[in-house]
Amino acid sequence: MRVEADLADWLRLSLVPGVGDETARELLSRFGLPQQIFASSHTALSAAVGRKLASSLLAELPEEQIRRALEWVAQDRHHIFTLADPGYPQALLRTGDPPLLVYAVGRGELLNAPALAIVGSRSATPQGIANAEQFARSFAEAGLTIVSGLALGIDAAAHRGALAAGLHNGSTIAVIGTGADIVYPSRNRDLERAIVQSGTIVSAYPLGTPAIATNFPRRNRLISGLARGVLVVEAALQSGSLITARLAGEQGREVFAIPGSIHSPHSKGCHRLIKQGAKLVESAQDVLEELGNFTARPIALAAANPAPRDAEVEMLLQNLGFDPCDIDSLCERSGLTIDRVCAMLLQLELEGSVTSLAGGRYQRVS
Repeated sequence: MRVEADLADWLRLSLVPGVGDETARELLSRFGLPQQIFASSHTALSAAVGRKLASSLLAELPEEQIRRALEWVAQDRHHIFTLADPGYPQALLRTGDPPLLVYAVGRGELLNAPALAIVGSRSATPQGIANAEQFARSFAEAGLTIVSGLALGIDAAAHRGALAAGLHNGSTIAVIGTGADIVYPSRNRDLERAIVQSGTIVSAYPLGTPAIATNFPRRNRLISGLARGVLVVEAALQSGSLITARLAGEQGREVFAIPGSIHSPHSKGCHRLIKQGAKLVESAQDVLEELGNFTARPIALAAANPAPRDAEVEMLLQNLGFDPCDIDSLCERSGLTIDRVCAMLLQLELEGSVTSLAGGRYQRVS
C-alpha cells in the first residue's frame, strides 16, 4: 500500500544516524517528501547536508526497525503522525522545533484539543499532590486536556485528577521520554493503562528507546509545546519543571505557578517563577481567565458545605497553620496536652485533613 510505503519512508528518515529533526526539516524543505529525498542523488544530498550524511541517507534501510514500527502502528489505538499528517498536533508546528514523528497510544484526537500542562516535583508534598489532583480535575471538568510527563509525584497526580473528571470532560496526555512501547517509571504501569483507555500516551522517540537523562529536555519541550500554558505546582530550585516553564515562555505559552510556604524547598522554584513574571495562581479560575479565547465550561461548586468540626479541633487546625509542624510545637501553641493533640491529629488524618510527614511532623492537606 502507498500509505504504508509513505510511512516507511518517514520512519527511515527519522532513523538515519546523524539526521535529527532540524536536519530532516531542512531536507524536506529542499527536496519535498521523504520518498523524494531518498530518490535524490548523492551529489544533490551532499550539497544540502554534506557527503557523510548523504552517504547515511542512501545507506541500507533499517528494515527491522521499520517493520516493527509498521506492525506496532497497525494495532488498535496506535498512531504515528508525520509532519504531513492532518492529525499531527498543530500546536507543535507553532513551536519552531516540531518533531518529525509523533508516536501516540490512545485517543489521538486529543493532540489537537485545548490543553494545559501541569508539572512539578517528583518528591512532592501531600499538599502538592492534593493540589495537582484537584486543579487538574477542575481544568478537565472545564474542558481542558491536561498534559504532563507521567513521572512520580505531581505529574502522576495531575494525570489522576484529569482522569477523575470522566470521559465526557477533558482528559489527559502523558508525554514520555522513552519509546511509546516502554512504560517508565514502571511504578506507573496501572496509571499508564488508564491513560491509554481515556487519554493519550505520546512520544517523539523511536520504539524501544530506553529512559536516559538526555531524552527528558526534549520531552519537556513537547509537554509545553502541546499546551496553551504550563502550571507549576511544586518545584525546587533545581527542578526539571523550571526547564519546562522556561521552554513554555520561549514558545509563547503562559506560565503559572502556585505559591507555597516560604520555608518549603518545594516552593522555592515556584516563587522564583513568580518573581520572574509567572502568574500567581490561587484557584483554577485564575488560569482559565488568563487563557483568553478558550471558552471553558463553568466550574461546579461544591454541592454542600462540610460538617462543622468540634471547636477544639478547629483551634488545633488554626494553630497548625499550613506549614509542617511537630507535635511539641503544636502542644505549645495550643496549650493542649500531648495525648489530646495526638488523638485529634489521628482523627484529622483519618478524615484526610492532615497528613504525617517524616520527622514526626504534620501538615494540613486542605
